[in-house]
Amino acid sequence: MRIGLYPGTFDPITLGHLDIIERATRLVDRLVIGVAINRDKGPLFPLEERVAMIEAECAKLANGAEIVVHPFENLLIDCARDVGAGIVVRGLRAVADFEYEYQMVGMNRQLDDTIETVFLMADAEHQAIASKLVKEIARLGGDVSSFVTPAVKAALTEKFGK
Repeated sequence: MRIGLYPGTFDPITLGHLDIIERATRLVDRLVIGVAINRDKGPLFPLEERVAMIEAECAKLANGAEIVVHPFENLLIDCARDVGAGIVVRGLRAVADFEYEYQMVGMNRQLDDTIETVFLMADAEHQAIASKLVKEIARLGGDVSSFVTPAVKAALTEKFGK
């Protein structure tokens, strides 16, 4: 069984994330969505809410691959080992993403050279979407419906009371 790990904070999950997830399911039999517990980032949504949003949105995808949501707080490479992943899936939006990810691949290969990293380019219509910007737009009362699903938009509206 080919198992992939797609890690991130998903705060919140965006249409860009869902595009990468949908495409990654074509490459693996099981895709583990690794939800990072990163206290330094100070997420808007608590872990439980992020996990629930991801599970709800991924339940709508039907590509034949099993999708599992798995919170983690350890090293990415340790999480990959924990879930049996031989592939780490990363989404790229721009050159700046590549520079950071290139460094991460080098470090991860030093830690375990049996786990490969696969990059998927964001679809052109989703390249500008970043969770950080989506939260800022929502906080300031802007329309985020081009960036997230209706359920995630509702959750953002509830958080910011607008």
